Amino acid sequence: MVEDRRSLFVTGLKNAHAMENQAVSIIKPQLKRIENYPQVARRLEQHLQETENQMKRIEDILGSLDEDHSAMKDWMLSAGGSMAAIGHSMADDEILKNSIANFAFENYEIAAYNSLLIMAEMGGFQSAMAALRENLSEEENMARWLSENLREVTAEFVTRREAGESAKV
Repeated sequence: MVEDRRSLFVTGLKNAHAMENQAVSIIKPQLKRIENYPQVARRLEQHLQETENQMKRIEDILGSLDEDHSAMKDWMLSAGGSMAAIGHSMADDEILKNSIANFAFENYEIAAYNSLLIMAEMGGFQSAMAALRENLSEEENMARWLSENLREVTAEFVTRREAGESAKV
């Protein structure tokens, strides 16, 4: 039974690494396109750094278990994230689509880290819990920021649109 729990935990960690890789592939194209929403760009830059650190923490946990991340999972989710970013870039309300999708994705990550923490606890992987909690905290902070700033971003989008200015990004 212990081996089953270890296997489940390792699979969850590999999935989390791929999920964070996907987050990078979502954030980077947004950063390249944002011009009119500097507060969003600043927070995305910060979260990109957090995400890269989260991937490193997961790699460290995997390494402590003599495991490695899954290049195939990383590639697959990264491709999916890139496609989503491309799809949003064609929308007139790109900044809103990105803001809403980012909020949803952050909540997905929160759920994934909560699940990983339960698996770590059940499997006796206490040494992994601090890093997972740190990742969870960063995701919760980002989700909170996105939620709190959705009103400002939406209002700015509408105001720019009414004034005939570029409202996309």
